[in-house]
Amino acid sequence: MTDAAGLRSLLTADAPLTWVMTGDSITHGLIHTRGARNYVDHLHELIRGDLGRVQDAVINTAVTGWRIPLILDDFERRVETWRPDVVSLMIGTNDCSTTWVEPVISPTAFGTDVASFAARVRALGAIPILQTPPAVNLLHAPDRARIGEFAQAIREVAERDGVVLVDQHAVFTSFSVGTGPGNEQMPWGLLDDAFHPNAAGHAAIALELARVLHVDTGESRVLTDLAARVAVARHPHWPLDG
Repeated sequence: MTDAAGLRSLLTADAPLTWVMTGDSITHGLIHTRGARNYVDHLHELIRGDLGRVQDAVINTAVTGWRIPLILDDFERRVETWRPDVVSLMIGTNDCSTTWVEPVISPTAFGTDVASFAARVRALGAIPILQTPPAVNLLHAPDRARIGEFAQAIREVAERDGVVLVDQHAVFTSFSVGTGPGNEQMPWGLLDDAFHPNAAGHAAIALELARVLHVDTGESRVLTDLAARVAVARHPHWPLDG
């Protein structure tokens, strides 16, 4: 059974699930939503509210500033101790930097670590989910110009190893417009600073998670609200569509 099929089977069964969401500051979800819910909070509401899975637990173990080697080194606390059934990892925004991290790593080395993470999750009997990081404002974060390469490394791991992929980088770049040389993929309206999603950005992340994980119920007021937030953020009063 594939991971995707296994996840669908878990969601249709009665047994309560433990979901662990880990990663860096984007998943940590502080400050940049300005008091609004982050994407993990939205997923929590979709699972325990819309789906009525009230005995499920959704746990956020992400840490601001972290990279994949730190998560692997602290795997027991970040993941294993919670005895998870489903584990999501969004990572890469810090790993791709070329200025403040030591050592600077290649996309290939990054992909090796991501694959190791997924394998360790599976060894626990849990289903791994890999999320690519959102696009960034390269004019104000030039040290993260490699983020597309790191997103691609995650895609390649997911395809090769059959891991469920939620391609947030593709979502954010699809919302982007040209803003000058080197910044053509800036997702206007979805970021609070150069690389942290704002409340609308977290809504966009949650929408894509819901779609890929099949927690998008047909009559969800939550999803309707999240879609409206994203639509407002992309209104023409931003330099987006015209």
